[in-house]
Amino acid sequence: MLLKDKVIIISGIGPGMGIKLALRAAEYQAKAVVLAARTQSMLDEAEQAIRDAGHSSETLKVSTDISQPEQCQRLAELTIAKFGRIDALINSAYAHGTWGSSSNSSMDDWRKVMEVNLYGSMNMTQAVVPQMKKQKDGSIVMINTMATRRPNQLEAGYAVSKGALKTAVQYLAEDLGPFGIRVNSTYNGWMWGAPVKGYFQAEAKRQGVSMESLVDVIAQQIPLRNEIPDDADCASAALYLASDYARVVTGAQLDVSGGHYLPH
Repeated sequence: MLLKDKVIIISGIGPGMGIKLALRAAEYQAKAVVLAARTQSMLDEAEQAIRDAGHSSETLKVSTDISQPEQCQRLAELTIAKFGRIDALINSAYAHGTWGSSSNSSMDDWRKVMEVNLYGSMNMTQAVVPQMKKQKDGSIVMINTMATRRPNQLEAGYAVSKGALKTAVQYLAEDLGPFGIRVNSTYNGWMWGAPVKGYFQAEAKRQGVSMESLVDVIAQQIPLRNEIPDDADCASAALYLASDYARVVTGAQLDVSGGHYLPH
């Protein structure tokens, strides 16, 4: 299977993409799935979901705030102590920040978002790199966003932080390539799952319209099947980059949006 015998760290375990990454990694027969998030209850829920699905992957739960370098280092050390290696890191943790345009957003809010999305992702990356260098092998996948491709003014701060991460990936890929470490990104658009469903429900109530009508407006903009991609399928794309099937792929920017953004 895709991740057989691999030890995978996933940051940002939450009700959407994070838990789907964990479930799919276990489904793809990872030796171990290391779960990281600030909230212990989310880690417990993800572990239980893996067990309920009948998967045999070992798990390790570590409460981690990726904006704190020492917590990232502890996560890496605990993983090595229990499993002896780190094959892949999926940097899924993020902070969205306050909705607002680029001209009127609070720069204090932008700094807080940058602290997680750029510096936090780099904290996690730097924590796992020494072990990957020893192994002369490893994969790091950054979960990025279509908001860096198609500007959405209400997500300005979030997109800017992810744009900085995009540049960091290019430098990391070149820097770490000689050690056999690959660094890639997925650029997700709309993903159907608990968070997006909650957004549509709230918007439908606020506007006094049906949720289905709002979903359809977005779906019609997505060429592939005219539907919002499922977050589990988006998780699979990230895990492909973590796998040996992508062993000659580094510095890649994989759009995972059903064609909502088409590069040209």
